[in-house]
Amino acid sequence: MARGVNVQAAGAPYIKPMNLHAPSDASPLVRAGLDTLLFLHIAGGSMGILSGAVALIAPKGETVHRVAGTVFFVSMLTMTGVAFLVAPFMGSEVNTIAGLLAFYLVASAWLTVKRKEGTIGRTEKVAVAAPIVASIMGAIFIVQAMNSPTGTIDDTPPQALYGFLAFGLIAAGSDIKVILRGGISGAARIARHLWRMCLALFVATGSFFLGQQQVMPGFLHDSPWLFVPAFAPLVLLFYWLIRVRLTRWYTSEPVHQEITSPSRRGRNLRNANFG
Repeated sequence: MARGVNVQAAGAPYIKPMNLHAPSDASPLVRAGLDTLLFLHIAGGSMGILSGAVALIAPKGETVHRVAGTVFFVSMLTMTGVAFLVAPFMGSEVNTIAGLLAFYLVASAWLTVKRKEGTIGRTEKVAVAAPIVASIMGAIFIVQAMNSPTGTIDDTPPQALYGFLAFGLIAAGSDIKVILRGGISGAARIARHLWRMCLALFVATGSFFLGQQQVMPGFLHDSPWLFVPAFAPLVLLFYWLIRVRLTRWYTSEPVHQEITSPSRRGRNLRNANFG
């Protein structure tokens, strides 16, 4: 990992820098394939951070918010999908689970607003396996790291792995609750969509600002200020959860009408990607 702020000590689930450079004796086809995957991973993460920030601060339900949310959805699925598919071939178990968890968070958040209120589909019943696997693997990683001579696994100490365990358990518990109830509606539906998108954005910001300092100006290396943009999605997550669940924001006009109006629902459920 790059020199700088100890991202592991921060306890943030993140995707470690990926070395997809082809060996010198690789064929042109292999080189082109690896270069393409690396480009998609970097471009997806960069666009995900930018569009996620715009979606969080833009007026909810407006065109800018919907477009930014859609870009975030596609970008994050691209970045996390590449990480999840490539990491096993690089021997990076931690990146595999980080990619799986982040991919699941984005996809399940999108499904939450795609479904009609109070309904559930077969996809959600299958997808609950992802956070269960992530939490189980997080627990295994913690034990392996604690028993390792270096105290780490994939250069990651136990404290950073608690994120996989905690977030996996929370997401799995939430999914099981929704499945048993046959769906979710109202402010709870928007809150579910919101915290999953924000947590996925946190994976992206943590991966970049705390794990990619080699691409930043020298004066930012080891800087504690990097924690500000890295953890900003968590701060905004709590802000929006409080606003959605504890105030009348969701029921106010035009927010409630924009999100729930039958005449607009088809368009909004396809495009809205932040609560």
